[in-house]
Amino acid sequence: PFRHAVPTVTDRVGWRWRHLGALSTSTLIALVSLAASSASLSAQEGSDPQALPALFTPGAHILFQGDSITDGNRGRSLDPNHILGHGYQFIIASRVGSLHPERQLVFLNRGVSGNTVKDLTKRWQADTLDLKPDVLSILIGVNDFTHAGSGATSGAAEAYERDYAALLTSTVAALPTVRLVLGEPFLLPSGAATDHYPDRLAALAVYQAAVARLGEKFHAPVVHYQRMFTAACAKAPAEYWIWDGVHPTYAGHGLMADEWMRTAQAAGFPAPGTPAP
Repeated sequence: PFRHAVPTVTDRVGWRWRHLGALSTSTLIALVSLAASSASLSAQEGSDPQALPALFTPGAHILFQGDSITDGNRGRSLDPNHILGHGYQFIIASRVGSLHPERQLVFLNRGVSGNTVKDLTKRWQADTLDLKPDVLSILIGVNDFTHAGSGATSGAAEAYERDYAALLTSTVAALPTVRLVLGEPFLLPSGAATDHYPDRLAALAVYQAAVARLGEKFHAPVVHYQRMFTAACAKAPAEYWIWDGVHPTYAGHGLMADEWMRTAQAAGFPAPGTPAP
């Protein structure tokens, strides 16, 4: 295995948490170990991440939407060297684009750092509907969660699900043949997220469950990043995959890209050009 040094940086992520109790380090270790032992790394299971999902039809436009994890410091010009930013979306586009140039696929990124579901709604027409994507991948929720503190008891999680559902409803109404892929928000015990991590993870699970319900409602595959990252901690510390609890390292983005591809492959999308169920 290769070695890489996790960057040492000053934690700049502002966390606003309320009503969180303290748990011992031994309890935290037990939690992570239990989760890791009950699930193997996604890289060892499922289909080949290099295979081409059925939704990547010739000439398809694939749009990635979300917050800073998707933004990846992307360029705001047409410069093709920076237009996708760095992260899982760039890895997916570069792999598929290099292996299948005959498909003439077009990958787009409109992630914006700091966004919540409400922020997506404000810019959805110009940044999504007007682009008329054939495939729409959305990863949103960690900012909704952190802005609300504990969230699970304040009604914030319910508002997140309600607003997200409204956004998806308007999307499939405007783009009836679009194929949706939803990513769940995730968290690891590193950086600012180390303190009271089990409590934070339990609160975030409410948002993850909301995404699972939306995936079922809108017939969209859900990329289970939390399970993937938790299992990865059996092979390397949390900081190796996510440096501040939220934002992945390049190794973490590599895992995300593989998991996204596996999920898309297994989805069993309808024939191209037919309305989504």
